[in-house]
Amino acid sequence: MRCRMAEPPLISIQSAALTFGGTPLLSAADLSVFARDRVCLVGRNGSGKSTLMKIAAGLAEPDSGDIIRQPGANARYLEQSPDLSAFASVRDYIEDGLVGAEGFDLSAGGRVPYLLDALGLKGTEDPATLSGGERRRAALIRTLAPEPDVLLLDEPTNHLDLPAIEWLESELSASRSALVLISHDRRFLENLSHRVVWLDRGETHTLDKGFAHFEDWRDEMLEREALDRHKLARQIHREEHWVTHGVSGRRKRNVRRLKELGTLKSTLKDATGPQGNVSITVSEADKSAKLVVEMKGVSFAYGDRPIVDTLDLRIMRGDRLAVIGPNGSGKTTLLKLMTGGLEAQSGTIRLGENLEPLVIDQARAGLDPEMSLRDAMGDGNESVIVNGNPVHVMRYMKDFLFRPEQATTPLRALSGGERARVQLARGLRLPSNLLILDEPTNDLDLETLDLLQEMVSDYPGTVILVSHDRDFIDRLAARTLAYEGPADWRIYPGGYSDMTRQRGQGVQARRSDEGKAPKKAASAKPRKGREAKMSYKETFRLERLPGEMDGLRSRIDALNAELADPELYARNAARFAEASAALSEAADALDAAELEWLELEEKRESLEE
Repeated sequence: MRCRMAEPPLISIQSAALTFGGTPLLSAADLSVFARDRVCLVGRNGSGKSTLMKIAAGLAEPDSGDIIRQPGANARYLEQSPDLSAFASVRDYIEDGLVGAEGFDLSAGGRVPYLLDALGLKGTEDPATLSGGERRRAALIRTLAPEPDVLLLDEPTNHLDLPAIEWLESELSASRSALVLISHDRRFLENLSHRVVWLDRGETHTLDKGFAHFEDWRDEMLEREALDRHKLARQIHREEHWVTHGVSGRRKRNVRRLKELGTLKSTLKDATGPQGNVSITVSEADKSAKLVVEMKGVSFAYGDRPIVDTLDLRIMRGDRLAVIGPNGSGKTTLLKLMTGGLEAQSGTIRLGENLEPLVIDQARAGLDPEMSLRDAMGDGNESVIVNGNPVHVMRYMKDFLFRPEQATTPLRALSGGERARVQLARGLRLPSNLLILDEPTNDLDLETLDLLQEMVSDYPGTVILVSHDRDFIDRLAARTLAYEGPADWRIYPGGYSDMTRQRGQGVQARRSDEGKAPKKAASAKPRKGREAKMSYKETFRLERLPGEMDGLRSRIDALNAELADPELYARNAARFAEASAALSEAADALDAAELEWLELEEKRESLEE
């Protein structure tokens, strides 16, 4: 890492403090940005990250603190919610933001045509008809085009699909601009950052390493802080013991010690511990049938635009399936087909028995912006039912990191991340055995994402996940249904990185000329993505699996018989525990073998048709 002392920062913020409505948001925030810097700004939702970035951009002023900007240095700011409503076209919006940009020739167009093409826009679009992702692309073009000294990017990947995220990552990696990034996308931060600024309880702490090292460093700092608070509390306890038992005969000589005790108590009282963790619990329904969804030869199209063509897919209980593809490829339509929301135009869809699906979608549906937080969390009731037990609505709010004083706050006043937590809280209290997550990571902070990931990992039912977050997919998905081209989808074992290694590339952008139905191959030829015959390894496994399954069933029967002995535990507790663990392991192995046999048998049958 080059020496920072050798060059002045382009932007320097020192000891910035800012209070909103009597509550300190920033108390001692520092941020320095040097030429070609790569900084990520991290912290909880509501910690003040966006406010600090706006101060750096000159769009907000702190109550106190020093701000120095290097003369001649220019910065561009990407806001979270760009407003295009005052413009007749996307190009008008972009060019309005470039007027007067240093070194930018508006008449020549600069980089605008290249960026429009790279991000899949024409420039003639009416802003009123744009999706959230298209508005974000337009704002990125307006921000990136003049190639400023400093790029201040607030959640640049929100509402972008995977091809756009990977393009943006490559573009920023090659950029000569200094970067300050706020993002919930771990992979994006790991690949781009060289330094981390952590905003926590109004103060900033700096790590001169990339984001990949941040979480271990943060946890060590919090552990040291907890130890310091514990030592302070013990010191106060010792001093209080002295006050009670030793002060009476030496009162005048020890007034100073009493004052010091008061100072220690004040220090401990003023010490603000880290914010609590989100407590995410999902309500469980009864188990579904072993087969959750079976799709055979399913096709569906909107007019002459095909979405899926002759798809075969089986989802079993406990499966973790990620569905990935560019915007417009039909992921949401696939979800509706999988859950009975749409009927196949050809082929068959069979849903398992006793399904109780829960959908958490990116639209934050059902949230009235004028509804109070308390009413939204509890539907106007004093308590909510979670896993069959009543929980007071104020306690439930606390579980999702809301403060009591926020109870009457209308939802329109909450941040995007806070509204996302409300949606999670409302959904997860409902009983389910099929969890469908449609872009669940948008607007969530990293800590909430961690806990959502843990909840999904522990969820006893089946999970279908649609996401553009590569790290989230890698951590959770056992299989990935990936978009291969118009109406063509293919299953890969593992998550996004596994799929990329097998394909040799990530998800590609949907071409603007797509929409025509793919030509049918001659009947003698296999469909794209399907092998002409089974491999030797697959054939060998299909022959061996029935014997393995019989052996596992015999093992399970023997263990059940041994555990049925009522005196086993009293006679040999260690053997009882060992047999119980072996039974669970054998049952899991049998489930896995049955699933593997079903998939291989289905493949064999399809190749014989």
